[in-house]
Amino acid sequence: MTTSRHIEPGREAGLLRLKAFLPAAGRAYADRRNSDFGPERRDNVSVLSPYLRHRLVTEAEVLEAVLGRHSPAAAEKFIQEVLWRAYFKGHLETRPEIWRRYREALAGQVAALDGKGGFRKACEAALAGRTGIDAFDAWVAELEETGYLHNHARMWFASIWIFTLRLPWELGADFMIRHLLDGDPASNTCSWRWVGGLHTRGKTYLARPDNIAGFTGGRFSPRGLAREAPPLDEPPLPAARRPREPLAAPATGVAGLLLTEEDLHPESLGLDGVNPVAIAGASAVEGRSPLPVSDAVRAFTESALGDGLARAARHWRAEATMLPSLTAVALGDWARRHGLSRIVTAYAPVGPVAEALAEAAPVLTRQGIALVEVRRAYDEACWPHATRGFFALKEKIPSIFEQLGLERGASVQGELFGDGRPPAGGFAGGAGQAG
Repeated sequence: MTTSRHIEPGREAGLLRLKAFLPAAGRAYADRRNSDFGPERRDNVSVLSPYLRHRLVTEAEVLEAVLGRHSPAAAEKFIQEVLWRAYFKGHLETRPEIWRRYREALAGQVAALDGKGGFRKACEAALAGRTGIDAFDAWVAELEETGYLHNHARMWFASIWIFTLRLPWELGADFMIRHLLDGDPASNTCSWRWVGGLHTRGKTYLARPDNIAGFTGGRFSPRGLAREAPPLDEPPLPAARRPREPLAAPATGVAGLLLTEEDLHPESLGLDGVNPVAIAGASAVEGRSPLPVSDAVRAFTESALGDGLARAARHWRAEATMLPSLTAVALGDWARRHGLSRIVTAYAPVGPVAEALAEAAPVLTRQGIALVEVRRAYDEACWPHATRGFFALKEKIPSIFEQLGLERGASVQGELFGDGRPPAGGFAGGAGQAG
């Protein structure tokens, strides 16, 4: 029985989850994905999101494996769920003002928690799971205990937070990203905005008692929920822009490889002749929030980084080091110890890692150390179609797959099944934007 308790970090654990889920990735997923049976029964969804968020297993690998087992038509819903993640990342890349506004508003709300009025009491009750709404309070406890929530529960949770409890969406999004093992700046932020009517302007998501009772098998019967969901409002956003270009430098000089929680499968990154003499890992997990990140999130991120470092060290036969922080000081000290003139790393999309690297890059440059980013072909193929609604990307899925060469059965099959062949046989809950 697949559960969402004790989600183990590491690529091997992610591949095992993928292998176990593959038979259900077709029509079974489409039929059952919206049901939340509780943390002890997650066989209707993949629970791959913690692995995809850190790219311990990549989106391309998951899609290849699914297409090796199911037709595109049968697996349509799951394929779309995987692509929602790319869509939200691309959307935030082309509209970074969303992230800036979120962080600015959140800072003010966190400061307001120091007050003594009704706002503080209402927030404390919600964050402690003491609202009296049975489903909501149970999801708070589940999130804190497991680091995971079914995607449908995430939507209900956000809707109740915004429309029933009438609390700022940014503070709710912050609570989730501090506790979700798959907490992702783009998926989390854009999903909350979608529920509140800011992503698709005027379109909101209302949590209804009958819907919750039905899709949780009667586990919950929430009372007192809002009956209307008037959309939130904000000033117009700037027009979408092209994603920023990766940091580049001359392809010469002694290189080191830097791993962050944004991409922990460097073996497939496509480094094009880069042969790192040293490898380092560094995390910006504490940058997720001005409030403390959960111990479970911190431990998962550190273990995932350690797993990536170990594989990279074996792959390139180079010394691997875990740095104390993702700062110019730590990176500079490491680079000088190994005589590096280049630090190569996976492109960091909008979020804490990108902010840390942007702060460090000019300091390193002045020390004669270039920071170089490599962006995956998957992101290059998907992000240009993320400037409007998801449908614009959805209709491009066949051409994206053709561009990426995603054919039925591929490289990951050997790791999954040993002989290169699948066995005989045939936010959105599994792998995508949230769950």
